Amino acid sequence: MGYKTIFAIAISAGTVLGAAAPAHAQSTLETVRNRDKVICGANGGRPGFSGLDSRGQWQGIDADICRAIAAATLGDASKAEFQKVSSQTRFTALQTSEVDVLTANVSWTLTRDSSLGLDFVAPIFYDGQGFMVPKELGVSTVRDLDGATVCIEPGSTSEKVVSDVFRANGISYTPVVIEDRKELNNAFFSGRCDVHVQSTSGLSSGRATAASNPDDYVILPEVFGKDPMGPVVRQGDAQWRDIVNWTIYGLVAAEEFGVTSSNVDEMLKSDEADIRRLLGVEGELGATLGLSNDWVYQIVKQVGNYGEMFERSLGAGSPLKLERGLNAQWNQGGLLYAPPFN
Repeated sequence: MGYKTIFAIAISAGTVLGAAAPAHAQSTLETVRNRDKVICGANGGRPGFSGLDSRGQWQGIDADICRAIAAATLGDASKAEFQKVSSQTRFTALQTSEVDVLTANVSWTLTRDSSLGLDFVAPIFYDGQGFMVPKELGVSTVRDLDGATVCIEPGSTSEKVVSDVFRANGISYTPVVIEDRKELNNAFFSGRCDVHVQSTSGLSSGRATAASNPDDYVILPEVFGKDPMGPVVRQGDAQWRDIVNWTIYGLVAAEEFGVTSSNVDEMLKSDEADIRRLLGVEGELGATLGLSNDWVYQIVKQVGNYGEMFERSLGAGSPLKLERGLNAQWNQGGLLYAPPFN
């Protein structure tokens, strides 16, 4: 076969393949704008993170992240829609495009990041395993727990943490092993054991919803292990990943620079270059993401900065009463850190 014949066949094959190739796949941002709403997969049953209030409205920091994404992309935080997902259905819902993003307390792990066709973006909540005790015990550190009875869920991360922590501190304990999470909470709050071990956010949620008097219990300050949680998006759409990522960074940077929902209009007049770029007064940062230049302004004006979100959903002004801890700004001893907006 001559080279001219081979070339002709190749051209013909390329034409056929080109005709059969799918049309331009719509990006997530295009889908969101055409639909005029952002659909977020959320847990819906975890106080402080996502759930329905007495009026049937979604509340919590995960819900606010969804609203922030809607404010950034559509200019309207109210254009966030929520779909309740469980730990069994959440990844499938995202993989099959039932939702645009997961804001559902999803912990970032290597296996999940590498095997599900999904991308984890900047965490919005850093957690770990914590120890909760009745205030009346008068303890302030796990080192004071020698001889305590400990409520433990078998086969859990908590079980390993308890063993490691007590051994490392040279103290003993008596396990009270209970498989059902609801029964585990009931056992602790009814006084069957001295200590409850779980993620600190899980402990706070249980305290807020299952304790007859939440103020009778305290979560000790030590945190063990790592549990970074944040939004998740589908792989293959770099623009959408960047939008969700920088939405979180915008919330964090706004708090760092002292920009709040109540002063953001005044901050538009700031002489500080960092604040002017953040709010879109100068530069064209929004355009690099395919957004309007005032996208961070819209987020903060309508939803608040990260600190405001944390305080109303998780902080001292909420039923959970969590300390900022790891979720404080980097310059206040925490892990929150936004890359430069330039």
